[in-house]
Amino acid sequence: TPHHTTPHHTTSYCMYGSATELVVTFRRGVERFILDPSLGEFIHIGSTMKIPKKGKKIYSCNEGNFTKWDKEIQEAVKNFKQDTDTSNNNNEKKKKKKKKKPYSLRYVGSMVSDVHRTMLYGGIFMYPADKKSKNGKLRILYEGFPMALLVEEAGGLATTGYFRGRIQRILDLTPVGIHERCPVILGCHRDVEPVLKRYENRIVSAERKSKL
Repeated sequence: TPHHTTPHHTTSYCMYGSATELVVTFRRGVERFILDPSLGEFIHIGSTMKIPKKGKKIYSCNEGNFTKWDKEIQEAVKNFKQDTDTSNNNNEKKKKKKKKKPYSLRYVGSMVSDVHRTMLYGGIFMYPADKKSKNGKLRILYEGFPMALLVEEAGGLATTGYFRGRIQRILDLTPVGIHERCPVILGCHRDVEPVLKRYENRIVSAERKSKL
């Protein structure tokens, strides 16, 4: 039976590498710890973890699925690669297109690794729905919810994009099964908001056509 509640009160993940890191939230921000092998304890490092508002220009997704994505995701990825921006030039008092450094693709294929990098350096992580997997691939309860909560607590956005007829916040979903899936788009506001804007434009366009 569908039952909507606050999905998680706390969530965490561990990263194993040259150092063992623990990232955790109790809904009061995100804290980061590193294991000290000599003590056998996790040591808190730095202040509360925040996704940089103007972090590195990194997009993370499996581009092998490009042809299966909807046009909004395809256009977003193309824009990340080209990264042009329309800005005001006060000296010339007119708008002009300013060529900027394109985004870099970084994709490990492990959600925890890719989201951890996004949390540290900024950017966007996407595993959208596609023609083959219309509900996405990642599981809501144990992939979507935990990472969405961490990202939002760190000051970012976590959304499904256009899913089941509307744009949805991941944490507002109501799963009816343990292994139910959803599309995932998350990261800093700078990079997620333009993707959402494309979907909003699609909805507006569809509403206009329906009134004709």
